[in-house]
Amino acid sequence: MRKTIASFGLAGLLIMAFVVLSSSSEKDSMHRDIPQDLPQGHLPQIIQAVDIPSEANYCGEALPMDQFDVKERLDKELIANSYRHSGTILYLKKAPKYFPTIEKILAENNMPDDLKYLAVAESGLDNVTSPAGAKGYWQFMSGTGREYGLIINSEIDERFHLEKSTRAACKYLKKLKEEFGSWSYAALAYNMGGPRLKKNIASQKANTVYDLNVNAETMRYIFRIVAIKEIMKDPRKYGFYIHDFEKYEPFEDTYSVEVSEAVASWADFAEKYGISYRTLKVYNPWLIDSNLTNREKKTYFVSIPKK
Repeated sequence: MRKTIASFGLAGLLIMAFVVLSSSSEKDSMHRDIPQDLPQGHLPQIIQAVDIPSEANYCGEALPMDQFDVKERLDKELIANSYRHSGTILYLKKAPKYFPTIEKILAENNMPDDLKYLAVAESGLDNVTSPAGAKGYWQFMSGTGREYGLIINSEIDERFHLEKSTRAACKYLKKLKEEFGSWSYAALAYNMGGPRLKKNIASQKANTVYDLNVNAETMRYIFRIVAIKEIMKDPRKYGFYIHDFEKYEPFEDTYSVEVSEAVASWADFAEKYGISYRTLKVYNPWLIDSNLTNREKKTYFVSIPKK
């Protein structure tokens, strides 16, 4: 009996020694490239490059990953967005709030789902205003917005209306796709303008999007969209761990109130429906003034949260 116990104890010790050695070996392997003579006060962090995908596409159009320039440009955007922590975390948190509406409208128009990442690249899914004056989720300039059916005046700006601006973006992108022949070219035209893109294609005799040499923002545009797509589709691969309960919820529990007359005060209107002026503006950011004269007698639908 004692012999059996002694044998078991010896075997156990051997197993423990093997585990410790294996663990030590694994740690050594993980840190084999880290110098042991680090200077005093160094930051206790390990920053790694990201894995470059062997294949990538935008709206089903493959990037020529066999070209070193294409590979490096995508790598640059993957690194930039992987280590741009606050911005990328917010993309991931806001996606459940805005993507369902965008995805639904893209599907209704038979357009690629990847186009939703163009909105992320344009605005970060925020109603922002660019230095040039482009506004909203899809960053329309006022002239282009009006051309594609958006109402823009001193009281109403439908560039800030998620559903209406997305429908306008679909019309615009579809027109650019028909004009330039691919979704990649359409994205570049969306960013820099169709006439400028056409002029550059002709003067440079470019055969593909990736042959063009234009302004820095447009040069990185497709790669930024694809990098955002790669990270948002598989965030944990790039070190982002966002739980479902941490994500922002969509405005689903609402009803619409039809407005076809003047509204003297949106604050009074909000009070009538039992909400604050701030809440009214959060749910309807396209209402940009404190009142509505509505001389044209247009009909609008105002979203009100249910109690």
